[in-house]
Amino acid sequence: MSAAQPLDNLARGLAQRLGSDRVFRQGDGPYADASNVWNGAVAVRPALVVRPHSDEEVAAAVTMAQQCGVGLSVRGGGHDWAGRSLCDGLVIDLEAMREVSVVGGTAVAGGGSRAGDVVAAAAPHRMNVATGTAGVVGMAGLTLGGGYGPLLGTTGLAADNLLGARVVRADGQVVSTDDDPELLWALRGGGGNFGVVTSMRIRLHPDRGLTGGMVLFPWEEAATVLAGCAELFAGAPDGLGLLFEMTVVPDVGPCLLAVPVWSGEPHRAEAALDEVMRLGTPLMSTVAPTTLKDLLAQFDQSVPHGMHWDLRTRTVPALTPDIIGVLKDAAEARPGPGAGIGLRRFHGAATRVGADDTAFGLRTAHMVVEISAGRGPHEPSGAYRDWADAVSTALTPYALPGGYPNFLAPDQDEQIAHAYGTHAPRLVAAKRTYDPQGIFTATPIPNRELLETYPA
Repeated sequence: MSAAQPLDNLARGLAQRLGSDRVFRQGDGPYADASNVWNGAVAVRPALVVRPHSDEEVAAAVTMAQQCGVGLSVRGGGHDWAGRSLCDGLVIDLEAMREVSVVGGTAVAGGGSRAGDVVAAAAPHRMNVATGTAGVVGMAGLTLGGGYGPLLGTTGLAADNLLGARVVRADGQVVSTDDDPELLWALRGGGGNFGVVTSMRIRLHPDRGLTGGMVLFPWEEAATVLAGCAELFAGAPDGLGLLFEMTVVPDVGPCLLAVPVWSGEPHRAEAALDEVMRLGTPLMSTVAPTTLKDLLAQFDQSVPHGMHWDLRTRTVPALTPDIIGVLKDAAEARPGPGAGIGLRRFHGAATRVGADDTAFGLRTAHMVVEISAGRGPHEPSGAYRDWADAVSTALTPYALPGGYPNFLAPDQDEQIAHAYGTHAPRLVAAKRTYDPQGIFTATPIPNRELLETYPA
């Protein structure tokens, strides 16, 4: 049998089952969009792409791929920076499954929906969504991996708001987590490693009005602003979400970008946000009453599709003077303007979720450091990758074990082994139960060998 025969057999079978207009190869019109992902450095090009419209069609694709001996991957929003939504076999593209409906305080979102789709559907009902910082990101991938976002202090993680899901398992069964609480537990933080999530039931939150935006501080004040930020975090209320980016802004140069968002009681917004403004001497501020849709749109503009990216991450318990010094030195040594460092705060409602209610590994207050090395498609990658590795290494003595799974690379074994804390053995068991052949690969989870190599 030639190497092409299994693919040809799969293509014919899928075309007969789903229709020839749902199956794409290189050169077909929709192929380029269906195999396109956010990180332009991802060079994988699938042999086949299929766009199912229903759970049953997803199940058919999963089953046929295995019968033909062809590997598969699942593409939702295509924003996993490591490109795990693409493989060189069959890509199951959920683009046609983006529908979102809202009933009461719950949204039902298709597996291909973007965060912005869910936000847009919830807004007419005066409801908000626990989501990330960009509207173009796939809602499923964000949610299954955890989902830090601007409303985290009052809503918890995106994963904490996952109430249920429909899943196509590796054996082709279409199941509901309503009948399998262990599968729901694994999905709430363990990533898309246990099947194809074709729809999610998501808890919504009343929209009391948001106030937020972007504040630029001069780089000369970075150490002072971050030191003040450390003090502010110690007593800040749940309603204050705060993201920092050490970045380069066109026509401004290196600066510290703060993104404060108030989601608590509206009458407390002004006092809380004034504390942020007093951290330094703002060069510019867009802080004003806003909507979640508008907040996410600001970030969509700042993370353009097609740049080449390497990411690293560390988790630290607090912004100590030593850590601030490491971050400041690292930012000043960046290899180019696309290299930056982000700080995401974990606090409030997210810390009060039961430690064993989800697969997410760390429930105490902390900061996630996102080290992002972004460059144009023609810039050499070596200096950027070396810089990202050096920043991660410099933070290691101050960091907690593990790291945020949505930002981890597949080869960061020691961090992966500790990323889920005491939940790691239970996740290994869940993988063995739901996907014993390792058909699905999403955010990295440990295996038994990794846990033995890097014991807790």
